Amino acid sequence: CQQLPSTPESTAPDQPRQRQRQPSSHCAINANAEFTPHVDSGRGLGQSAKSLIVGLGEYDRGGELCVEGDSFNVRYRPLEFDGWNERHWTLPFSGGQRFSLVWFTPDQ
Repeated sequence: CQQLPSTPESTAPDQPRQRQRQPSSHCAINANAEFTPHVDSGRGLGQSAKSLIVGLGEYDRGGELCVEGDSFNVRYRPLEFDGWNERHWTLPFSGGQRFSLVWFTPDQ
């Protein structure tokens, strides 16, 4: 897993921030979900691009994404990971609502 770079590709001050990520064709919206360890399956199996997740909401603690045993705070912090090959899950959370958005492009 890698955190998205925090610096733009271009250093010109009038240029918008750009990422090296290709656009995704799908976005999954999850509400208050706590997923058990899994790898993704279905139509997206074999996709060439990594998934991108970000957590949203007002919850007190927890809710990190674990990928292959490493935990990542994704609350308002986007993270790219290979959900089709890397085992991942959600840690329990409490004290409010937690949403996550996951962008991906299924193999056609």
